[in-house]
Amino acid sequence: MTPIEAATVPGPAPVAPQQDTPPPVQTLPIRFTGSGSEYFRIWIVNLLLTLVTFSLYWPFARARRIAYFQNNTLVGDDPLGFHGDPWKMFRGYIVVMVLAIAYGALSETVPAVAAVLLLLFALVWPALWRASLQFRLRNTSWRGVRMAFVGDLKGAYGALLPFFVPALVLVLFLPDVASDEKPSPEASRRVLWVLGAVAVYTLAVLPWCFARLKRYQHGSYLFAGERTELRAGNGRFYGLLARVIGLLLLVVALVIGVVALIAYSGGPGARMLGFFAAIGVLYLLMPLIVVPYATVALQNLVWANTRTRHTRFRSELRFGTLFRLTLVNWLLIVCTLGLYWPFAQVRTARARLECMALQVKGDVDSWMARAQVRQGGVLGDAAGDFFGIDVGL
Repeated sequence: MTPIEAATVPGPAPVAPQQDTPPPVQTLPIRFTGSGSEYFRIWIVNLLLTLVTFSLYWPFARARRIAYFQNNTLVGDDPLGFHGDPWKMFRGYIVVMVLAIAYGALSETVPAVAAVLLLLFALVWPALWRASLQFRLRNTSWRGVRMAFVGDLKGAYGALLPFFVPALVLVLFLPDVASDEKPSPEASRRVLWVLGAVAVYTLAVLPWCFARLKRYQHGSYLFAGERTELRAGNGRFYGLLARVIGLLLLVVALVIGVVALIAYSGGPGARMLGFFAAIGVLYLLMPLIVVPYATVALQNLVWANTRTRHTRFRSELRFGTLFRLTLVNWLLIVCTLGLYWPFAQVRTARARLECMALQVKGDVDSWMARAQVRQGGVLGDAAGDFFGIDVGL
């Protein structure tokens, strides 16, 4: 073979470099299988026993309620589990009840001591809130693997203490005027300045405070060795507050317009009737329109931005869905004198859960099997809660 012929003989085709293919993404829908009739039986027994025991049965009733809703919440085809000890919840309830009774008694006899007790309770509140999150997550499982809350105590105080600033300002700077005395002009001006400062602080800082709170809460969940994080900046929370305030102003403007029309077309009696009608309509429209809108916006914002290295949530709750559901629930609760309440809770839970899904990268079965080996199964040690209690926060 000549050199020219050898050069023209085709050789093996070059092998293309292998590229790592991303793992497939599995979408696990979230479903709720509870029914109103089943939960009604649990609810009515809980209510009767709570009344008979003068509220001492309430922690046990709460444990039954949580277990029912979690056991009927399916992620994929597997339900959540709840393993909380009602006696630990009872201890936490007793702590809060004793503090509340002590404050109520001392506020009538020794107001100064009651104020100190209230301050101490406010200081320990973030620790109790963190303890409740630890208890709830540590006693929740999926596919035999327990969840956990790993937020530290410093983060709990950093997330909650900014909410106490308005109350602290009111206590420290509002003038002390007896109920039977007429406030002086200086005291009245001081009250207006303090209330104005609190209002400005609330509007300017509340979204930032709420963003810190949700980042601490949704950034401290641990499951199968992966810690969640909330990828939502402060601007998203400021935008949410702006939309809620805009809707609130629109509702108020609509009601004022109707009242003005009634006042213009009628006499003094019609104006008085329009005034009271406006108060009633506002009282109904706020929780019927503004609250569902804020609930939808907050759920979609928080859960759609909560994720780990291999998982993320999807939340597509719609305002129209929750608005219609709230309207029907209210009408039926009023018509049944409150007996429709457990059915309304089941319908609301189904609507809010079934608009969500969990997306997982890779094989779910192998991921969960590794987590079970590390953890030792669902019966792993659940000790280590702060005081080992739940205070229902």
